[in-house]
Amino acid sequence: MALPDPSALAKKLIDKINNSRFFTVSLGLHILLILIFGGTVMYQAIQEPPDFEGEGGGFVAQGEAVSAPQPTQMQPQPTNFTVTAPTTQSNPTTAITAMTATPLDFTMQSVIAPPITAPTTMDAASVAPAPAPSMGSGMTGADAAAIGSFTQGWGKGKGSGTGTGVRKREFEFVAFLARYEGGNWNSTVQVRNNEVTSGSLPNLLYYISKVSANKIKTNERNVKVIRLDSDELFTAKPPFIFLTGSRDFKLSEKEVENLRKYVRMGGAIWGDSSVPGLRSRFDIAFKREMKRVIPDVDKNFEALPPNHPIYTKGYFPEVNTVPPGLNYYAEPVYALKIFDEVAIIYTANDYGDMLQIGLTPDGKIDLGRNASGTSMFTNVSIWQNRDIYMNNISEESVKRSYEFAINVVVHLLTRWENKVRSAPRL
Repeated sequence: MALPDPSALAKKLIDKINNSRFFTVSLGLHILLILIFGGTVMYQAIQEPPDFEGEGGGFVAQGEAVSAPQPTQMQPQPTNFTVTAPTTQSNPTTAITAMTATPLDFTMQSVIAPPITAPTTMDAASVAPAPAPSMGSGMTGADAAAIGSFTQGWGKGKGSGTGTGVRKREFEFVAFLARYEGGNWNSTVQVRNNEVTSGSLPNLLYYISKVSANKIKTNERNVKVIRLDSDELFTAKPPFIFLTGSRDFKLSEKEVENLRKYVRMGGAIWGDSSVPGLRSRFDIAFKREMKRVIPDVDKNFEALPPNHPIYTKGYFPEVNTVPPGLNYYAEPVYALKIFDEVAIIYTANDYGDMLQIGLTPDGKIDLGRNASGTSMFTNVSIWQNRDIYMNNISEESVKRSYEFAINVVVHLLTRWENKVRSAPRL
């Protein structure tokens, strides 16, 4: 058998390659790419950062660098300790000796039930301040004597302090507007040189003098501002201080201390919100701060019931329910009591702005002006905007607010009389 001609084989191979040149080129390129990039990583995985940030800031703020904690190396120092199991009748105490990495000597019993030790005197004082004196319901002879001394100049002559008999009696007192730290304490009055020249409180006192034919002398032309951290509270001895506003406020420690002493001696705080309704900034602040004045845990603001003397035995007994204030709000009248008598009274219906509308002695809206044309008794802005954004401003509603406010004042003047007379003697 004749061997094939090598030149013929080579010629066939060349013809085959020529006929499949596209396949050959493609194969060559793949081999070349594998040789070049075979040891190279074709992509780099993206590592997600730890999820510390979260929505709204989370643990780490936007743009804040986070560094990993540096590990520390502890050098163990062998030492012995003893674990003592609790003793029972059937299981005697056993001791276990072991090795630990840090110097330690303890018993397991002390870990299970560590001894309870009473705090030292210094520790107790640092945990909480000394509690304020309690203002419980039981009035002692000393309490009665102090209150009787503080209140004795308010009422002239004898009286039970209840019923329509108050119309026959005479009273005299000076009222003050409370000036406290923060807030707008002068929201319903105008003040000049520390004197209250016009507004809610002077209007009310003027009307009281007129309707009582001056049997209740209110010194309405001598209404002053009083600082709550001042000792004038104890020298002037006002039956009440009028505290109003529309904003948040916080009393100083001295103001709280003074007011606590003042109400315990027989004075009263009348708070009136300049924003009608509950949950206003002033409403929240007033209740919070007055609980600092009377901090007894068993006392809180309570609504006065319908049979309270303010409604049933007031100067105007026909005002036997809460009159609607500004914008028709008629929230209950709230009080904090000491010795079961009103110490702090709170009206949330904005009677202060109602009282910025002056009344004549015959109960008509007073729009009088002075020689320069300035309104003397009525806040013109409130009057002109009635039925726009300040509702319930009418002759009848304003008059009812005045009569209710007179009932409040007369009650604050007389509330201690029966209790002081019936208290135990020293």
